[in-house]
Amino acid sequence: MRIYWIAAVLLLSINSAHAELIVKKQAFTMADYVTVGGETIPEVTVGWEAYGELNEAKDNVILITHFFSGNSHAAGKYAETDPLPGYWDSIIGPGKAIDTNKYYVVSSDTLVNAFPGDPNVITTGPKSINPATGKPYGIDFPVVTIRDFVNVQKALLDSLGIETLHAVVGASMGSLQAIEWAAAYPDSVERMVSVIGTGAMDAWTIMALEHWARPIKADPNWNQGDYYSGEAPLTGVTSTLAMITQQAMHPTIMNMQAPKQDVLPAAGLDSVMTDLPAVSYLFGAAAGRAPLADANHLLYLVRANQLFVAGHDESLAKGLSNIKAKTLFLPATNDLLLQPYLAKQTVAILEEQGKEPQYEEIQGIWGHLDGIFSIPTKAETLKAFIESE
Repeated sequence: MRIYWIAAVLLLSINSAHAELIVKKQAFTMADYVTVGGETIPEVTVGWEAYGELNEAKDNVILITHFFSGNSHAAGKYAETDPLPGYWDSIIGPGKAIDTNKYYVVSSDTLVNAFPGDPNVITTGPKSINPATGKPYGIDFPVVTIRDFVNVQKALLDSLGIETLHAVVGASMGSLQAIEWAAAYPDSVERMVSVIGTGAMDAWTIMALEHWARPIKADPNWNQGDYYSGEAPLTGVTSTLAMITQQAMHPTIMNMQAPKQDVLPAAGLDSVMTDLPAVSYLFGAAAGRAPLADANHLLYLVRANQLFVAGHDESLAKGLSNIKAKTLFLPATNDLLLQPYLAKQTVAILEEQGKEPQYEEIQGIWGHLDGIFSIPTKAETLKAFIESE
């Protein structure tokens, strides 16, 4: 049984009334990308897809930036036979909150995507071949930041002749990219929507993210990042993915989905080496996804998130001061990962700077994942914001 089976049913029912978008994955490549840290990556390639039509003025563009374990597949299907559409198909499409009859919606994979083994993911990262050695980079790959993700997206849009974004919208790690867009390129972004996000990572959240990295580093097969010619550290990756899943879900929904445990089950009393039903459920689902993930990519994503402060300036306030865009913040009330206080802190600073951010909370039982599965409850708010003058 998959962790997200209830979500699958919900997504199917939400989208059954709309004709499916059929989308195509494309690739963008640029040479000699210089990171925020000053290192040069000789070639960078990321995947992207788009929905709707670009108008002649090229001013109807909405950029979607994806979450930690996601990719550019935000809406539609690659083929009619696909079991599920992209993760935000409930709000992206003809006549939906992000209306592809009006807007040209672009979504791209990030650098160091968590799942480079997924055939629908195109990303440059530690698993990529270093042209200087002919071998995978491993941890010789430069540390990258959320600003680097944004800069590569900027290069992609530049290649399409797109200079202005009507809006940039993202959830979780995507929200970090969205607000970074508004801070880094204030004259290019008219509206910014942060869903289940923050303007900066605080100590508590940096610590929580480190729990995702440590199981990988503790796996002997990780071998200081040099494992591509040997056995992958799937035990560590499985533990990491299990932890991400649990932290992203509220106890209410997890307790609804996990198998019930008998009082004093015989297997539990027999040995501490046996897994209990709820543990088997969580780690079994994670083990199924682990082969598509990459341990080093996960570590690099963790670090990019841990380093995040909007604007990458001397303080959050300084970074936010650059923002000219209208802003909307949609945290989830029951989020235990990027808790609402983080968005509130960002909103408070923007208000102190004389700006007028909008703030509403998403209600639901999913926790952090309410930003994905309960986003239809904010469809009208999102639509009104995007279409506002």
